[in-house]
Amino acid sequence: MPFSYNKLWKLAIDKGLNKTQLRDMAGITNQSLSRLSKDQNVRLDVLDRICSALDCRIEDVMEYVENISLFDDIEESTDVPELKSSLKTISLFSGAGGLDLGLINTGFDIVFANDILKPAIENYKHNIGDIHEGDITKLNPEELPEADVVVGGFPCQPFSNAGNRLGTEDDRGNLYLEVLKMIEVKHPKVVVMENVRGLLSMKNKDGSKLIDTIVYLLENAGPGYKVKYQLLKASDYGVPQNRYRVIIVGIRSDINVDYQFPEPTTYNYDKLSVGAAIKNVDGLPNQDEVWELSPQSQNLIKFIPEGGSWKNIPYEELPDRMKRIRDDMKRYHSPNFYRRFARHEINGTITAAGTPENSGILHPVEDRRYSVREIARIQSFPDTYEFVGDSISSKYKVIGNAVPPKLGEVIGKSIVEQLAKAGY
Repeated sequence: MPFSYNKLWKLAIDKGLNKTQLRDMAGITNQSLSRLSKDQNVRLDVLDRICSALDCRIEDVMEYVENISLFDDIEESTDVPELKSSLKTISLFSGAGGLDLGLINTGFDIVFANDILKPAIENYKHNIGDIHEGDITKLNPEELPEADVVVGGFPCQPFSNAGNRLGTEDDRGNLYLEVLKMIEVKHPKVVVMENVRGLLSMKNKDGSKLIDTIVYLLENAGPGYKVKYQLLKASDYGVPQNRYRVIIVGIRSDINVDYQFPEPTTYNYDKLSVGAAIKNVDGLPNQDEVWELSPQSQNLIKFIPEGGSWKNIPYEELPDRMKRIRDDMKRYHSPNFYRRFARHEINGTITAAGTPENSGILHPVEDRRYSVREIARIQSFPDTYEFVGDSISSKYKVIGNAVPPKLGEVIGKSIVEQLAKAGY
């Protein structure tokens, strides 16, 4: 019979503690925190230390339940080897902490996090721990903690279709240089960078590929790095979403690790369907929060069946802009607006915009957007992550901007396994 530690997280929140603070107060390891976060068994002495810190009984922090996991039918190994010491990690462009959550679950220790967007910072603080608020270009690497790992999901808008693909002409398109600046000073063992797949086709003004520039600069940063990158599909790694991300991993040249990206962990894609992802959400945090559609969108979606799109909307009901596109689909590359994924399908990419025009944001059978909790599920955020803030649209944005925690966890696990095998 499986365990659930939902009572523990609720008790911690009631006492004003996030997971990192609870770990430090109870004196438990990152490995134990990771196992608790994944509802896995831990030693009795770990629970004793937690209960001493929280002044409670063991039955106040754990319970036996049935069917607690969204992905309980997916058989994958979550055991992570212990390294000689935890991987102290500097997180840049941290957002709401999707990538950091995944790394924490595999034993990484976030010693510094940074972002500039207030809604992301508010959610990071509420759920994960301390985060510095400020412009990354103003950070002085010399003043930051020493670190074994530097991670950075630099802004993706300049390289994404949704962001009009301005690339390096957008000032945000050069913020990857801030990650390199940190590496020049800190010389971490490992570097992880993340971006949208549009990065692979983006070019510099001279016509050269931007990804080649980033790889070259990283290879020659500080002591030098062995760099590999790969386009990963999140649904191949247990995320119920067909979301593509470019992951760049650099291993310091003096470390005897030839990094290999993880093989897909999903063996049954049916278990990642929309229906599976959004089941059993009633009563969970943020499930009652639904961003209302505009009157125009609300009128249009009533014509779209489960599994359909704007192509199902009668021509006379379309706004003029969509009529022009419908009249010349070839010219506009046959866009698939207002996609409503069926319960047996895997959802498309959840974007920061959260608009039905360019995002798989519509509930399969109800005429509404997904709730905040439902899109968090599709992004693989744990149900214990509570999204806070006064603006409901900002909650959709921070979720859409995030790296799926489960994808981050798979990347983190692959790094730890390969470092451990090399004796680190």
